[in-house]
Amino acid sequence: MSLLWRNHLRISLCPDRLVLGSYSRGLRPSRARNETIAVQPLANAEEWRAAVDALPKVLAAHPHHDFSVVVADQFVRYALLPFNEALKSNDQWATLARHRLTAVHGAAAAEWDLKLTETAPMGARIACAVDRALIEELSALFVAANARLVSVQPFLVAAFNRIRSTVGNGSCWLVIEEPGRLTLAFIQRGAWLAIRTRRSDSKWREALPEILERESAFLALSEPCTRVIVCAQDAFDTGMHESFRTHAVDYRELALALEAA
Repeated sequence: MSLLWRNHLRISLCPDRLVLGSYSRGLRPSRARNETIAVQPLANAEEWRAAVDALPKVLAAHPHHDFSVVVADQFVRYALLPFNEALKSNDQWATLARHRLTAVHGAAAAEWDLKLTETAPMGARIACAVDRALIEELSALFVAANARLVSVQPFLVAAFNRIRSTVGNGSCWLVIEEPGRLTLAFIQRGAWLAIRTRRSDSKWREALPEILERESAFLALSEPCTRVIVCAQDAFDTGMHESFRTHAVDYRELALALEAA
């Protein structure tokens, strides 16, 4: 079968569920169906274990598919590396990223698989670190199932790829909600300046102005940024805060969105 005509399944890997988006391929790929599979997190196990253990049945149920996996930000550690023209090779960038992550997280960083993503040709790079055991198990599962794994991406990277044209050369806060956690990214005139994560509770929507005000003070911004793109688990009222120009994007839709091939 030509790869052009193979169907595609996009899997969003979360601690408590798998979210599946099935696409029929061809000249005009189209979403065929969505499905959510709940999993029960396992005590005294890696937080990704239950979701990974559920994958073999998913792969067996979708023969003749290509697959891509989006990894929840809860499984990822990020570092933003400002552009440095003195770094000439990917290995040099990787060494800097490893040093930065080790300085923050300690010896545990040695057990992480590290990838770097460019934000612009002369822009910062995003270092994404995931447990090496997770990547190795994903690879082994797909090999055992004789299934073609096209890509593995952290959610933040996948989300930005989808909204890149919306952001353009402008400035905005990107706010991504996952259970008990917010990932905040600040983009100024098209350049990435910060990625931060913080714990959250059910009242984060009401507290968002204060959260962003504190983050702005931490970054010593000369003027506030009022454009906010929110990717929430549930509905977000874009009119809640009049001082913001807020655009809401559904988390599930972003998790399942398939980039044009």
